[in-house]
Amino acid sequence: MTSVTSAAAMKLLDVRLKHAGAIISSAIGEFTPDCAGTQEIACLKAGGTIDLYRIVVAAPPDDDDDDEEEEESTTRLQLVSRVETRSTLRSLRALRLSGSKRDVLAVGCDSGAFSVLDFASPDKHRQPATLHCPAFGKPGVRRDTPGQYLAADPRGRACMIASVEKRKLVYVVHRDAGGKVTLASPLEAHRPRTIVFDCVGVDNGYDNPIFAALEAQYEEYEDVVARERARKEVESGNGERAGKDEGDVPIGRPGDPFVKQLAYYELDLGLNHVSRRWAATAHRTAGCLAAVPGGADGPSGVLVGGEDYIEYLHEGMAAPAVPGEARGTAAPRRMMCAIPRRELHPPTKGVLITSIAVLKQKRGKFFALAQSELGDVYKVTLQLAKDDRSTVTGMTICLLDTLPVGNGLNVSKLALLFVPAEFGDHGLYQFDAIDIEEDAVQCTSGETLRALVQSGRGETEFYSAPATAAAVAPTFRPATLRNLHKVFGLDSLAPATGVLAGELAGSEVSPQLYAFALRVLRHGRRVAELAVSELPGVPGAVFHVRDHDHVGKNGRQRDRYIVVSFADATLVLSVGDAIEEAGSESGFLLTEPTLACAALGTLGTLGGGGPSSSSGGIVQVHPGGVRHIQSGAVAQWHVPGIKKIEVASANESQILVALAGGELVYFERDPLSGNLTEAATRDVGADVCALDVGPVPHGKSRSLFAAVGCRDSTVRLLSLAPGSLLEQKGSMALGTARPHAAALSAVDAAEGSGGLALTVGLDDGSALAAGVDPITGSIATSPARRFLGARPVAVSRITLNGKPSTLLLSSRPWIGRPGGKATPLSYAPLDHGCAFSSGAVGEGLVATAGNTLRILSVEEEGSGDDGIEDDEAFHSHHVGLRYTPRQMCLLSAKGGESRRKVVLAIVESDANDLGEEEKKAMGFDAAGRAKAGAARKAKGGDEDMDMDVDSDEEEKKDGDDEEDDEEDDDDATRQTPIRGPVPAAPGRWGSCVRLVDPASGCTTLDVLELNRNEAALCCAAVRFHSRGGESLLAVGTVTGMTMHPLAFRESHVALYRVVNGERLQLLHRTRVEDGPVLALVHFQGRLLVGVGATLRLYEMGKRQLLKKCELRGLPGTVKTLQAAGDRAFAGDMLRSVSFIRYDASANRLVLVARDRAARPVACQELLDANTVAVGDKFGNVSVLRLPKGADAGAVDVTGARALWDSAREDATPQLEALCTYHVGEVVTSMTRASLVAGGAESLVYVTVTGRVGALVPLASREDVEFYTALEGQLRAESPRATGRDPRAYRSYYAPSRHVIDGDLCDAYAKLPYEAKQRIAEQLERSVGEVTKKLEDTRNALL
Repeated sequence: MTSVTSAAAMKLLDVRLKHAGAIISSAIGEFTPDCAGTQEIACLKAGGTIDLYRIVVAAPPDDDDDDEEEEESTTRLQLVSRVETRSTLRSLRALRLSGSKRDVLAVGCDSGAFSVLDFASPDKHRQPATLHCPAFGKPGVRRDTPGQYLAADPRGRACMIASVEKRKLVYVVHRDAGGKVTLASPLEAHRPRTIVFDCVGVDNGYDNPIFAALEAQYEEYEDVVARERARKEVESGNGERAGKDEGDVPIGRPGDPFVKQLAYYELDLGLNHVSRRWAATAHRTAGCLAAVPGGADGPSGVLVGGEDYIEYLHEGMAAPAVPGEARGTAAPRRMMCAIPRRELHPPTKGVLITSIAVLKQKRGKFFALAQSELGDVYKVTLQLAKDDRSTVTGMTICLLDTLPVGNGLNVSKLALLFVPAEFGDHGLYQFDAIDIEEDAVQCTSGETLRALVQSGRGETEFYSAPATAAAVAPTFRPATLRNLHKVFGLDSLAPATGVLAGELAGSEVSPQLYAFALRVLRHGRRVAELAVSELPGVPGAVFHVRDHDHVGKNGRQRDRYIVVSFADATLVLSVGDAIEEAGSESGFLLTEPTLACAALGTLGTLGGGGPSSSSGGIVQVHPGGVRHIQSGAVAQWHVPGIKKIEVASANESQILVALAGGELVYFERDPLSGNLTEAATRDVGADVCALDVGPVPHGKSRSLFAAVGCRDSTVRLLSLAPGSLLEQKGSMALGTARPHAAALSAVDAAEGSGGLALTVGLDDGSALAAGVDPITGSIATSPARRFLGARPVAVSRITLNGKPSTLLLSSRPWIGRPGGKATPLSYAPLDHGCAFSSGAVGEGLVATAGNTLRILSVEEEGSGDDGIEDDEAFHSHHVGLRYTPRQMCLLSAKGGESRRKVVLAIVESDANDLGEEEKKAMGFDAAGRAKAGAARKAKGGDEDMDMDVDSDEEEKKDGDDEEDDEEDDDDATRQTPIRGPVPAAPGRWGSCVRLVDPASGCTTLDVLELNRNEAALCCAAVRFHSRGGESLLAVGTVTGMTMHPLAFRESHVALYRVVNGERLQLLHRTRVEDGPVLALVHFQGRLLVGVGATLRLYEMGKRQLLKKCELRGLPGTVKTLQAAGDRAFAGDMLRSVSFIRYDASANRLVLVARDRAARPVACQELLDANTVAVGDKFGNVSVLRLPKGADAGAVDVTGARALWDSAREDATPQLEALCTYHVGEVVTSMTRASLVAGGAESLVYVTVTGRVGALVPLASREDVEFYTALEGQLRAESPRATGRDPRAYRSYYAPSRHVIDGDLCDAYAKLPYEAKQRIAEQLERSVGEVTKKLEDTRNALL
């Protein structure tokens, strides 16, 4: 096994195993030419990826069964395109030009350029064409670099790109004479000393485009200095100022000069000029904008979301009228409406609106959805004057439902809502009701204005106090979903705060990854076990027999029999509503083993388009002959002489058997009589050990080729065409390995002229995949080979997701695709298997393991379209936690009967949260069982549920029946996470320590809730020598900690022991001084603790920990700790890593070396005694090594070294940086692991946004030269969707060094063939060799 720190390994390859799941921003539209009738969602993901998903509503299978219950259609998101930009993505908008039927995507990023992407490309990878990428500044993310905000004119005439401060650029969008989208030169709309919070394009019909910006202007620095100087002069004198200047009030206090405005910027298309047209004061906490439909569709204007209120603003709007008889001194001028609040929310804290989306309906109707920081979603409706639709007379806000907090709201015209969650899985929700004003908790602008007038206070004072909003707004208790239900979810590991690797389940072949979400990642596709039954013995094979007499309207065939072959008998099971044993009435010979069987006949098409079948009976091949069962009659062909059939294969019309000695006998079914006839024989000259006649192509009557594997280590392809029966057309030598099984599968089963793929399972545990010419039968010269396990590989044809595949069985099951791609199944080893289909299982597997028969279902492979790589290497199992996991460690505990077991200890904590007991005392229900009022279903709701934006298609009617409230509560699709009550004061924490058993599906064994506002932030397993080596759990806690500024009341280290492997017992708690406890590690039979800027070594005492020695004066706060022998490696929050050595003779800790670069360490992993890998908070990964001989002078045994000499900064040796690489996401944890048994060891890491990657050491100079040259070529050839230079991106904070960009190398597969050929010529290889090299590297890792 290659070590991560070997000599050649300092050249690393970054391989992405799972894409980041966190979505930064999203937009809905119609981007591809073939998305008619539906919509697509473009998502900006962390790590520089743009994913385009299509909303697919699949109708239920149209079978001919008379089911009483009608199946519902399924809705999912299908990945259409994935674009790797290798840049920091910031914003995006869908842009549709007037008269166009499709949208283009405008993207803002850190490249210093503005990109417009068009997804009209017809290639299978659907890579977008970059229509324009005009540069406007230097690359990077700065406060004055445009790209943070992006707004588009609703009519598609212009777009604005803005920075956080000062700069705004407006691009005019139009078409040239050829109809292509073009951008004019940018027009400046800068405003100095201005902070921008959001911007949006205002819908004002076809008048000049207007963009609304939410901004605040700060003072000149010279004015602040002059006022401060004047204040000091007054304070130094004896007199006092006559008055108090408003500018003297600090920002954030009542009466401060801070003013936030909503400004209109108008683009004059005639003068080609941008001007600041209008501005109005907005709420001081406003943070998001949404444009209201204008022109003929509505009143135009902007909805402004802030804290506790949503405001409507527009140029020239009239002052709102106060309803009722309310009178007061205040004269309202603003249209404000308070949002409903939760009952348990503190009245002194506001509720911030984080996103708003306005939905345009048919017939001039519209409404808005707004989401708060707590996840509550509100429906916002504007009341318009009857005689003038351009005048807004009122606003109503009512509670819709509670969803996970998202980074935006995207509503489809199919009445679907997509919420990209900030953390956790993203959800696609179906509307059950939208016209909910009568039953929902609501507040109106009239009620808010009435309260303002009655208070007698000014608008600014009234709207700035959260207590007034709490008095006005109605309250509610969050509950399960009432008006929505979840129909699909996108997995996301975010936030992944740590990772562990190991085979902890106890019954699986490959190790699992435990990401601290908490999710258990397993390599392979998820398998559902539908049925398991015992067999009378250990079978030797299993087959399925199709039922040609009953074919569904959609052409899907079901199985009639399952045939299980034993050493001396055959078991036949009938498939129906239940699987039952079929006796002799099946016609099978039950006293002999079965070598092959199949249903004879053809599946055709009727004139009306429906399927038709021609049943030809069933054929059974056993060692003594071939048995044909048809219409109750049995015809038998016996083997001549004393020979026996050793191998056989059959399809719908052809049977091929191999006798001992290598003689082949070929049979065909006569299409007229239906009988079997012997057509040809041949002696291949070697014993046959694998045989397959191949599938019958769609619309054909026979397979043209058969694959024959012989014991002379060859595989031959024989012709089955009339006139050249059993003639050899191709052959392939296997070297020293012998074939164990073979299968021919169609590359494209929908076309009769599709290609063929040959898959051969070898007895050494490998599988070969090669292409076959469908005309000549020649086999490709460079087959793809992959090691699958320690057992010989069995191969059988199956169908998954309507596509031909192969089932590969070795020491673990795999699914093979044409082209050599193989994906493992996350399931126990199987002995034999084949395809299976029934009324309940559309596409499944029937397999044997030992003496059990199992029916399995393989879940769909991601959400990818054809040609799109969405075959994620892992699938995840989510484990529910109470708080955010901070750290995890393994403990070896003593179970029952002196048995040792491994358990996981997890420390969880959340800031600004309450403990579980406090929540229960307040009456909080996390399950949301409180009745929130029954949602009124849409009745005849075409008008209400119609959310068509641009299409004239009729909206799909919602025909679901109403369900009772109790049924809704029990429906899993209506469960939603509900955030607990927010503490009224800062510095509140909720925390617990959890014990998990990984061998039983990560079930929770014990949970200890920490009270007294105590937060557990770190943990470690420690074995004290004085305790006899018992594994104890050390937990570092901090009480009453606040972040800004960092402060706390006290810190403790608690020791727990695991009792009987199932519960935690507190031994004692030790109070520590000098800082928070953020890192713990076992160190030579003691506990090493990082306390602020101090390292302390503790021994265990009876009542508390005993301090043995300490090292003070570290650069900052110790964040991470690892130990190896007498060395410790301390990672600092701001000042990188320090190497420390323990001098046992003097009982002291000595600083050996430190890093010269100031890296804010987020995680670290020890590679060897001298080398450590570090991940920092800026998304960089570095490998640092201690110079040779650096620790020789660390321990001064002579005493001759002067005290002042040892304290000098330049006297401390500096660490060498071997590797530096910018991942682009904050790496939160790393671990050394081998992901498959016998695979290469690599450095596996996870990021806070959910990415899983591995840094793979390159084992040879040839690999280093290949990947270095390939990366250099792809830097020039790979398309740059956002204009970002790949090398500059990977060198964001420091020059990239000794790490190959694996994402860039993977882009080779998506290039046009001409570009591939040019690169391959530069590498002095063929295109196939380059592709195979890339696949081999990934296969060695997985």
